[in-house]
Amino acid sequence: MGSEGERLKKLRLEKGISLEEAHKKTKIHLNILKSIEGDSLSDINEVYLKGFLKIYCNFLGADPKDYIPDYKGKPTIIKDAQTAEYVLDKPAKSPSFFENATVRMSSFRPTKKVKTVFVLLLITMLLAIGLFNLGKIISSKRALVHSTKEKRAPLVVEKRQNAQIQKEQQQPKVTTVSPKVQLPKAPPQKETAALIKLIIRTRENCWVSVKADGRVVFQRVLEKGRFENWQAKDKIEVSLGNAGVVELEVNGQPFSNLGRRGQARKNIVITKEGLNIGR
Repeated sequence: MGSEGERLKKLRLEKGISLEEAHKKTKIHLNILKSIEGDSLSDINEVYLKGFLKIYCNFLGADPKDYIPDYKGKPTIIKDAQTAEYVLDKPAKSPSFFENATVRMSSFRPTKKVKTVFVLLLITMLLAIGLFNLGKIISSKRALVHSTKEKRAPLVVEKRQNAQIQKEQQQPKVTTVSPKVQLPKAPPQKETAALIKLIIRTRENCWVSVKADGRVVFQRVLEKGRFENWQAKDKIEVSLGNAGVVELEVNGQPFSNLGRRGQARKNIVITKEGLNIGR
């Protein structure tokens, strides 16, 4: 190139144009402009170099023939689509791995052995799916039978409880219990006779909490018409969410009218001495 780059740089400076401004106007990359003015483009193809020089000369108002040896016309250069700058043309992109794989797959022809293996695999998969579905059907039927038995069991218990309640309702009603009732003492013949036995029945749904000898043994809603029983050695503590619908039976002696309907009782204490309802 000789000193063409230095001459172009001198011409640009005489016109008062900065290198950044030349880059913006010509769309030639800034590094290429620096290399042109520094005569350091020996590693660039001569065709591309002549194209950059022509653009730069036209921008500076110089004749390309004076700066480009053997100038014969337009060299081939391209413009970057994103930056709109003139750059060197890139070689054609080689096919990707997936493109090569697609070509290979399209030319693949399976043999008879491969087809047989594929069919066997397909049959195995279908059998596995069928066995899996069969297992699901069997397990669902077993679960259905089990749930049916569980549903029938509460009905049998409920019938027995209702029969027991009807039998007890035929007995004469007991008068209202006083805050403290003395229970009859049974003769201490056996160890089981010394235990405190409690039965709770409800005419409506009622929240019930029971502690036997300081340990919580029941704490949930007792449904209408149901009954539960417990026993303790020293003390049973009872809390009721609706005392007016509950009837207690302590060692065979019934107690009702423990409070008004809707009234909560949290301090009913049953000992061997008797039943105490706190105020």
